[in-house]
Amino acid sequence: MVAATGVLVAAAFYILNLRETTRNRLISQTNTLLQTFMSEGGQKSWGELLNMEWRDYEDFEKKYGSDYNLDNFAKRQSLFYQFDTLGHMLRKGLADRETLYNTTGIAASWTWTKFKSILSENRRRYAGRDVFTGFEYLAGEMMKMKHLRDPSYNIPEMFARYVPNE
Repeated sequence: MVAATGVLVAAAFYILNLRETTRNRLISQTNTLLQTFMSEGGQKSWGELLNMEWRDYEDFEKKYGSDYNLDNFAKRQSLFYQFDTLGHMLRKGLADRETLYNTTGIAASWTWTKFKSILSENRRRYAGRDVFTGFEYLAGEMMKMKHLRDPSYNIPEMFARYVPNE
């Protein structure tokens, strides 16, 4: 009986230890993604992406597509995958909604809004409907939180560009 109890206690301890290790790994991964986005370089890349301009998908591809502008492609994909990973983690309960909102605000929402037409066309032409669903989810959830705090908020049409008061 004592031996069986010892095995049971050891198994329970192992399971708890495994859960805690997994939780700590996920927290570490979330922190790494957030630090990358919040770094000076991450913010500079984000600002550059928000200031991009194009007329339609063809114009976008000629200016910023991987065939013509590999640096811009890399910046976009890096940020999109960061937001996508955070969104998948949030959906599965592996990231905290309040923490994500307090650290990134509605950056994912701005970015999703800016690139929605491009990402939709990219899904249609190349990647399929399941690509960047975490990013889309994160953008939606962060916007819901923003509207809870400020129901009248709308994403500025010019995004990060300065618009003087007139």
